[in-house]
Amino acid sequence: MLKVSDLLLQHRDVTTFAELVEVVKQRAGEERFFRMDLKPPYPDTPMDWESILEAAFTGYQSNVE
Repeated sequence: MLKVSDLLLQHRDVTTFAELVEVVKQRAGEERFFRMDLKPPYPDTPMDWESILEAAFTGYQSNVE
């Protein structure tokens, strides 16, 4: 299971929400489930961050199948 908290720990070089979205897209192919257990701490994190990350995760999944 892919978790936001794990991504933040594993990718400390990520400094913006946009970069995090790209990491989620990359990791989506390795995981089946995604859990948003923590709000990303970046200043540019939008209010609808959960929807954006979910779309990044499932968008990759649907392209693979």
